[in-house]
Amino acid sequence: MPVALITGASAGLGAEFARQLAARGADLVVVARSAGSLEALAAELREANGIAVEVLAADLVTAEGMQSVVTRVSDTEHPIDVLVNNAGFGLPLHFADNDIEDEVRHLRIHVEAPMRLMHAALGAMRGRGGRIINVASVAGFISRSTYSACKQWLIGFSRWANAEYSRDGVTVTAVCPGFTHTTFHERMGLAPGHEGIPAIGWLNAPDVVRQGLRDAARGKAVSVPSLRYKAVVALTRVLPSALTAGAARRGRV
Repeated sequence: MPVALITGASAGLGAEFARQLAARGADLVVVARSAGSLEALAAELREANGIAVEVLAADLVTAEGMQSVVTRVSDTEHPIDVLVNNAGFGLPLHFADNDIEDEVRHLRIHVEAPMRLMHAALGAMRGRGGRIINVASVAGFISRSTYSACKQWLIGFSRWANAEYSRDGVTVTAVCPGFTHTTFHERMGLAPGHEGIPAIGWLNAPDVVRQGLRDAARGKAVSVPSLRYKAVVALTRVLPSALTAGAARRGRV
């Protein structure tokens, strides 16, 4: 069976990636800070799908936590076939109002962590084959503080890596959802419905993951789930950046 490693697997899109990959018969390595949440998810998936689930509790913001996951991804005796870089968090305030150390941790989880894990995965996958999925965001196409900047980097790096390493049998896909019903916004202290976004602007996690996995299987460099957000991305290419940045202030994607 293929083996998939998913970061940020304890909730939200990460847990949904775990459920859908498990349903397809993949064995899993689930990674997050909370061992208790991971063990509960692992027990659920083992019972429902009869698969093997390895729990790896690690904080990717710390050097020790990062190294433990890099070591697992680099293990050629127990290889990873699918890497899902999903771990992340948002910050509730504007850049100038946030604590700079929080911003540095934010940068590490959204840029340094996927970069290090991609480097480790490519070292083990090239020639053997594999798939890397980087969970980015529609925010990466819009100018909005450091979250957008991080996701823009991830999208651009994924485009390049997919073109560069597909010849070695490794595809890289940036999955770019819009507003999605998960706990992401609640963890920033924002109550549901306080984003100023109408109901039609929200996506469901199962749909996002299903489309992302489908596009990754096709070798697409960028996946934008849903027609409505494909239209949003198309508009960002023609509208002035000042206008899109102003619209983006209404909420966080």
